Amino acid sequence: MFRLWAKEISDNHLVRDTVICDESDDTRTHKIFNALDAVCYEFDLSKPIWLDSTIEEFKRHDKARFYQDNFVDSIDFDYLEIHIIEE
Repeated sequence: MFRLWAKEISDNHLVRDTVICDESDDTRTHKIFNALDAVCYEFDLSKPIWLDSTIEEFKRHDKARFYQDNFVDSIDFDYLEIHIIEE
């Protein structure tokens, strides 16, 4: 079971969160991208851009933060954080 936890943070407070579960036989990378797509759909956000620093952070910690620089549209929160909580 693959589970990804996504959180919107504003002023050091959790605004909203969700957990996306994926039981498919896809690769880990596909599961991450599919879960991120589901999060963006649920939160009504544009898809963030994976910058080099975001990729490195994700590789090291299985966690990434997407700031305003990662989004084409403006966002009304400080950052979106994704974290793999189960594989």
